[in-house]
Amino acid sequence: MSNRKRIVITGATGLIGRKLAEALMQRGDQVVVFSRSPDTARAKLPGAADYVAWTPSESGAWFSAIDGADAVIHLAGESISEGLFGKRWTDEQKRAILESREIGTRGIVAAIAAAEQRPETLICASGIGYYGHRDATALGEDAAAADDFVAQVCVAWEREAAAAEEHGVRVVRVRTGLVLDANSGVLPQIMLPFKLFTGGPVLPGSQYYSWIHLADLIGIYLLGLDDERAHGPINATAPEPLTNREFSSVLGKVMGSPAWMPVPAAALRVALGEMADLVTTGQRVLPKKP
Repeated sequence: MSNRKRIVITGATGLIGRKLAEALMQRGDQVVVFSRSPDTARAKLPGAADYVAWTPSESGAWFSAIDGADAVIHLAGESISEGLFGKRWTDEQKRAILESREIGTRGIVAAIAAAEQRPETLICASGIGYYGHRDATALGEDAAAADDFVAQVCVAWEREAAAAEEHGVRVVRVRTGLVLDANSGVLPQIMLPFKLFTGGPVLPGSQYYSWIHLADLIGIYLLGLDDERAHGPINATAPEPLTNREFSSVLGKVMGSPAWMPVPAAALRVALGEMADLVTTGQRVLPKKP
């Protein structure tokens, strides 16, 4: 009997989605890409079984593409940290960040409920922002949610995904830390000051960065897909978080650029407003789930 699966992915052209889709296709799975622009997705990610027009909504012609799929991996959502060093959270942008996840996930679950042959598994992205800012407190998957903006976005996102359990679907919620990839995501932005020999810790420097390498994150998604024991929240972070000062020191050594120029938190708050909390505060998140 073939173990080949048909898997629907939203957000497949992003940093995580593209690597995950490529890994799935390499092992022989059929990948169905949900995208706002199927033609663009086809150009960026060739080789998928199908490309379906999709937008975050509670209904649509795309519902039928979920019927018969073995699993859905839901990654799509308005970027929270893209363009970190040059972008502020306006009220309009914050609304887009929340609604893209809340409404988009609600629609995915509605399509699952309407399917004659429902997927067995829904894997939904989330973030360690769920826990808020706890300084050095060790946070496992059982830690309570915070009440700041990012935390409440994660709470709403996960709540909508968990509703699929009412329809007999196994739901995995991946709370992702700072994803490290040299070519994409937030790391190239963090590296830029070091390339200019002006890198240093973001003060106070004691805030924890709970990080994960992109390859390890892909492995966690594959585990969530293949292992029926995986369910509920999973912290996708390395077992040893680093303080910002430690992270900056290691990065400086790797790049041959001393981490000598501290960045005052107050200056970032002036430049970025509320969004500065993403780098001036942190969480010590640990993958405690067996």
